[in-house]
Amino acid sequence: MESEGVSLNTQMSAQEIAKLQMQVDTYNKSLAVNGRTTSQSLGKDDFLKLLITQMQNQDPTDPMDNTEFIAQMAEFSTLEQMTNMNSNFEQLNQMLTSNQAIGTIGRVVDVDLGGTTTSGVVEAVTYGNNPQVKIGNVYYDLNKIAAVYGE
Repeated sequence: MESEGVSLNTQMSAQEIAKLQMQVDTYNKSLAVNGRTTSQSLGKDDFLKLLITQMQNQDPTDPMDNTEFIAQMAEFSTLEQMTNMNSNFEQLNQMLTSNQAIGTIGRVVDVDLGGTTTSGVVEAVTYGNNPQVKIGNVYYDLNKIAAVYGE
């Protein structure tokens, strides 16, 4: 029995293929392999693991040159210090941003909401990576404040 005039399309359009690929990529990124998730950057732990693996697998008849080993250890030390400095800068930035938010308490501010602006007195603030100010019963991101007026 053959139905006439009915065709079955088994080809996917470019949009369908792109959508499917994006779903697959999203799913794959959510998976953890052996308890590890994927990362786009190397950290100090990864660097140390590479160095240890390199030392374990070196040719015993032609070991790594001492100066090369010292240079790699210096690179590791530099990487560790830069990581520590970055962490400290993030903490400092968070403190400065929170202090900036505290400075708006009791002041009249203009908040830019994209196409409109609203004004009001800041009643409270929240801390954290993204401090917010409370005007009335609504919280706004600190970075939305367009102007702060004196007392």
